[in-house]
Amino acid sequence: MRRREFITFLGSAAACPLSARAQLAKMPVIGLLSGESADASANLVLAFKQGLEETGFVEGQNVSIQYRWAEGHDDRLPSLAADLVKHEVAVIAATAGGGTAASLAAKAATTKIPVIFTSGADPVRLGLVASLNRPGGNITGIAWLSLALDAKRLDLLRELLPKISNVAVLLNPNFPDTTHQTHEIYEAAQKIEQRITILNASTLAEIDAAFETVTRIGAGALLVGSDPFLISQRQELIALAARHAIPAIYEDRVFTMAGGLLSYGASFADAVRQVGIYTGRVLKGEKPENLPVLQPTKFELVINLNTATTLGLTVPPSLLVRADEVIE
Repeated sequence: MRRREFITFLGSAAACPLSARAQLAKMPVIGLLSGESADASANLVLAFKQGLEETGFVEGQNVSIQYRWAEGHDDRLPSLAADLVKHEVAVIAATAGGGTAASLAAKAATTKIPVIFTSGADPVRLGLVASLNRPGGNITGIAWLSLALDAKRLDLLRELLPKISNVAVLLNPNFPDTTHQTHEIYEAAQKIEQRITILNASTLAEIDAAFETVTRIGAGALLVGSDPFLISQRQELIALAARHAIPAIYEDRVFTMAGGLLSYGASFADAVRQVGIYTGRVLKGEKPENLPVLQPTKFELVINLNTATTLGLTVPPSLLVRADEVIE
């Protein structure tokens, strides 16, 4: 090889890694903020990535993601959101497992970086957006309004257990919309003349104590409220329901897939996929203020017949035929 050709070869070889590094440096960075853990949110992360891919973005190829997990401790979310702002991510996706507290933390952390949220509560009432059709500002997302489905969950419990006298309702008092959630559940119970007992829990110890109370007051069933913390503690909730032989209904299929009796609610995975789509659209230049807050169109009733058998329950055919999935 001639000297000039050798120098040219060396220059090309040296330029390649520099070019690759330059391309990597230009790659947009998404900040994913969640109140849950990485393990508990694995299926939702996949759904988020699916939404991104539908808009042409693939992690590691033309976009990177920085993950921040609060591990069930919502008090960590403000500092995690601030850290994403410090790293100047292009978009913050406040999602996975409820997302309301994460959404509020992201909104408080920045007025400039676009934020795409998921929320089980009304985002207008929470102050996340000005309206569903015209969010305004730097934030928009998906609101599945899971609180509005508590009436349906009570109905399902009554259909399964028509002679039930008292239903215990487990709520997290630290959930941002707990006051409204409590009001909605009481109102729903009054309409069907169902006696309920509200129990609060925001720690594992309080969850244990709540189940002791369920047994002591003789409640015939349990409705577990919509809340990221309670979702993050699903294994403990399911184990305690089994130990105390309490029929329970939950908001998401992850509970029934893990051994819970019943679940009814909007599909979290589909909602998070929509967050991925919105995130990709923002990366392409669309503004959150012009993207209306979406509401779910897919709802799922999942029944675990194995758990029903263990509890000595016979699920009515009317419930089975309406179920989107029956686990046997």
